Amino acid sequence: MTLKKPIYVAKSGYRLRRAIDAARLLPIAGIFFIVLPLLWNGGQTRYGIVYIFAVWFALIVISALLSKPLSIVDAQSREPENGSV
Repeated sequence: MTLKKPIYVAKSGYRLRRAIDAARLLPIAGIFFIVLPLLWNGGQTRYGIVYIFAVWFALIVISALLSKPLSIVDAQSREPENGSV
């Protein structure tokens, strides 16, 4: 009887890959949400500046939340594999 490999990946690896995907998607989503008021009434909204700053603040908060898992990945990639420097 042979043991089969598990179909699913480990939770930690999966979450790290999703964090990397989210970090790659964040600038695209930011551009979309900043350009969105221009699509409504050509930017002639009353609260346009407040909206822009709210999106800007949300992007800062999301990138700060994503920085923790990404710093773990960066630290792991800097470690030598065979123990030598």
